[in-house]
Amino acid sequence: MSDEVKDHCGVFGIYGHPKAAEITYLGLFALQHRGEESAGICTSDGKELRVYKQLGLVGDIFNEDVLKKLPGRSAIGHVRYSTTGSSTLNNAQPIKVDYSRGQVAVAHNGNLVNAKYLRDQLEAYGSIFTGSTDSEIIVHLMAKPKYSTREESVLETVKRMEGAFTLTLLMEDMLVGVRDPYGFRPLCLGKLDGAWVLASENCALELVEAEFIREIEAGEVVFINEQGPRSFFPFKREGARKAHCAFEHVYFARPDSRIFGQNVATVRQRLGRILAKEHPALADIVIPVPDSGNSAALGYSNESGIPLAHGFTRNHYIGRTFINPTQSVRMLKVKIKLNPIRDTVEGKRVVVVDDSIVRGNTSRSRVKLLRKAGAKEVHMRISCPPHISPCYYGIDFPSKEELLASTHSMEEIKKFLDVESIGYLSTKGLLEAVSGGVPEARENFCTACWTGEYPTPLSDESDKFKLERKC
Repeated sequence: MSDEVKDHCGVFGIYGHPKAAEITYLGLFALQHRGEESAGICTSDGKELRVYKQLGLVGDIFNEDVLKKLPGRSAIGHVRYSTTGSSTLNNAQPIKVDYSRGQVAVAHNGNLVNAKYLRDQLEAYGSIFTGSTDSEIIVHLMAKPKYSTREESVLETVKRMEGAFTLTLLMEDMLVGVRDPYGFRPLCLGKLDGAWVLASENCALELVEAEFIREIEAGEVVFINEQGPRSFFPFKREGARKAHCAFEHVYFARPDSRIFGQNVATVRQRLGRILAKEHPALADIVIPVPDSGNSAALGYSNESGIPLAHGFTRNHYIGRTFINPTQSVRMLKVKIKLNPIRDTVEGKRVVVVDDSIVRGNTSRSRVKLLRKAGAKEVHMRISCPPHISPCYYGIDFPSKEELLASTHSMEEIKKFLDVESIGYLSTKGLLEAVSGGVPEARENFCTACWTGEYPTPLSDESDKFKLERKC
């Protein structure tokens, strides 16, 4: 089984631009790393919403002819890796519905921990679902007739949702951005030629040449129309801790993005520096597992004084290995994704810096490749703590039983990987890095996958197919 961590999703939105579809297309390109199973764009011309979505990559799905069929000055977009619901076209987003107050489309990054409860309630009162994602629940909740305005329908709907949800919603004449009260997933606000832009990461703003204005706050709902943004805070959690996903900094976000107030590349270098202090090694070179290990390896090298070298070459034409949900395809990609550079590692004591170990099989195969290439010693260093618990907030980590560190001691992991030494970053070290050394900020990060301490109650069965079991 593959060891690659499985991603979640990316969202984008724009209001008031004559080339809304084209801008959204570019924004999704910048967010492609957040999901490669499907992509979609929904536009509004002020009267009607039009949506186009398919399985696959942004560049393969959209072309000039498709974009011409998506007119309008407002749009939302989505790139997806499935975390609740399988990879089918019915589950691709944005999801658009017609209801009593018009049309609405939603794009969702995250995972609702009370999804099954909400869906069971909705179905009991006659709602009919076409897919198996928790995102479809959102539009059904909004369509309930008891709400008098669209704003009220959004604000009351999000108050019923539990878990992680960063949303962009599109109506005929309005764009809406939502971030859950814990702030699990990032969302930022920008401005482009008088138009307003929302994006999961500011790297998307930079690609479309939008000005970064600010991050959307945890618990904020922002309505954007011709009058500009209006913000509401419907959640009753004043002064409560946040739960930013620390793994966004470790792995998911692009190095050039700034999330949770910190630049990702800078944080990853700090992770590597602290890792070098906690787990030094007698070695000749430090090599990263590209690409997410690059910045941490640089930090490890700078702190330890051991020279940084490029010991692996990566095939950039196969995508992120975990994206393919079919095991046979995923395994093929693991084999061809990385190849060691013999002249770099032969006869050397090598420190390998990687972002994480999940099941361990991919890491084990990489060590074998280094041994075959002539590495004298291999010391594995991981820039986050051992994963011992699954994530229920939008990262498709496997069950507890499949997580290597949950079922093996450090000595057993060392033997399984066939390395001279193994060293994981401590939770304390992780929090020091992602908080920028600000003590009070350390409490604002979710570390559940490393500690088993979840910031929200877990009220549902919690695997990605939980909404398909009744089918």
